[in-house]
Amino acid sequence: MPYRAVINVVENRPFLVCTPEDEVGSIAAHMKTYEQGAVLVVTPTGELVGICTERDLCYKVLADALPPSTPVSAVMTSDPQAVPPDMLFGNVLHLMFEGGFRHMPVVDEMGRPLGLVSSRDALGLEIFRFADELKRREQLSEVL
Repeated sequence: MPYRAVINVVENRPFLVCTPEDEVGSIAAHMKTYEQGAVLVVTPTGELVGICTERDLCYKVLADALPPSTPVSAVMTSDPQAVPPDMLFGNVLHLMFEGGFRHMPVVDEMGRPLGLVSSRDALGLEIFRFADELKRREQLSEVL
């Protein structure tokens, strides 16, 4: 349901993390092994500083013929938009749609990752309920 907290969507689900110095070749291998579309880049103290997605690897590494030894810091998206764990899932989906994001980190008050929302999360029954709710609101707006 779009009305539950996003932490309830991502809790107990593993996500990948790396450091800015990690090489893109090893990151891509981990993403393949664990069937993940993104890895969160964190400092040694665990604070989120970036995100590296399949798109980053394709467009910035492969397309530019960078070596697998390239540090992820050279291709990651720095300071990605992130959401708090109590934000409603529907609001997160809206932010992802508006920003054109396929992944959205969920972080605690210290900026440490708690999970990662994927566009795949929206493919369940919830998206149909969410779409119905948006349609209902649009109809209501037209009336008013």
